[in-house]
Amino acid sequence: MRITGYRTLTTVQDWGRPIGDANGVIPDGLVRVPIVVVETDAGITGVGLGPHVEIEAVFAAVEGEDPRSVTALYDRMLRWTFKAGHAGSVFGTIGALDTALWDIKAQAAGEPLWRLLGGRDRTVPAYASGLDIALTDDELVAAYENYAGHGLRAAKIKGGLDVDRDRHRLALVRDLLTEAGGGARPGLMLDVNETWTRKQAVRYVAELERTFDLTWVEEPVRRWDVEGHAAVGRGIRASVATGENLTGLEQHRPLIAAGAVDVVQTAGVWGVTHFLRVAALAHAHDLPVSPIGTSPVGLLHAATSVPNHLVSELQDLRPAVGVVLDLHVEDGAYVLGDGPGLGLRLDEEAIAASSHLLPHPVAAGTHVRPERAGRRLHSVEPGTSESPLPA
Repeated sequence: MRITGYRTLTTVQDWGRPIGDANGVIPDGLVRVPIVVVETDAGITGVGLGPHVEIEAVFAAVEGEDPRSVTALYDRMLRWTFKAGHAGSVFGTIGALDTALWDIKAQAAGEPLWRLLGGRDRTVPAYASGLDIALTDDELVAAYENYAGHGLRAAKIKGGLDVDRDRHRLALVRDLLTEAGGGARPGLMLDVNETWTRKQAVRYVAELERTFDLTWVEEPVRRWDVEGHAAVGRGIRASVATGENLTGLEQHRPLIAAGAVDVVQTAGVWGVTHFLRVAALAHAHDLPVSPIGTSPVGLLHAATSVPNHLVSELQDLRPAVGVVLDLHVEDGAYVLGDGPGLGLRLDEEAIAASSHLLPHPVAAGTHVRPERAGRRLHSVEPGTSESPLPA
């Protein structure tokens, strides 16, 4: 089996309400979702949800290769891009291709990816995460009532701008989940998306901890601030969670080595291989891992196979337009299906019909490069270089 080409698509995640965090709000709740489809000469195609920035250069590292050599091809993509830099969206492009290759490998084996990777239980514990900083009190309660209806008993709210407002909103969610759980104490997390200084973080969280038993505080300071994370960890009772915006194992290593992180996170957009390696590094330091993302489907499969998975983020209960997932949410957990590969199917007609919803118009049609050395290359949808990074 050989990799013969790729296609790119862009669909939309329609939240139907404002979403955002301390850094900004998307009032209409419409988010671009880029998709990469990898093609093979065996007729099997794999799908990765993630950017396609600089994809022509990255794809050259895997073109013509056997897609089942996934981890070797992941390293090959890193080598082909490291001089120009593989951080940011380019790392996401590597992750999207990597996820698509895992999808192909599992389909070729006739197994769901979770089983191929060695998972025993298809159930992946989840927590609710509504990207909710712009919601009114009534809207916040309605959103988390919906999550609670699916059995979720842990929630992460967005905050960091106003301690009194955050205290009020945490209380609303705590009380709702406590009632839904028959009086059991829910898990509560606060995500501030790197908005504080070290001193602000300690003072702010200490104020909230007079009232709440927080499970973790997420990204309290800038992602690269190792000593800052360590200082915050020493000054609060809650765990410190971070890592979703780190692009590479080498960026996780200093935080873990310094004891500056308690819950190691990685984003679905960075790919399955990255997650597996970060999970192994974290496990060697007795730390749990927690996947992040709107649809971290590849990481959900991978989470079943690692010993230190804690809980996975569940954002929108609906997938992006035209994306059909072989999973459902029940009793506070993702339940993965038996379909081969990721269990992900694309309705390309629905995706095309949703183009008018995209925040920035995408030009119609495709550009097909001529054949070279007898191999069909790829068709690329123009104007789709933008991609959302982890929230």
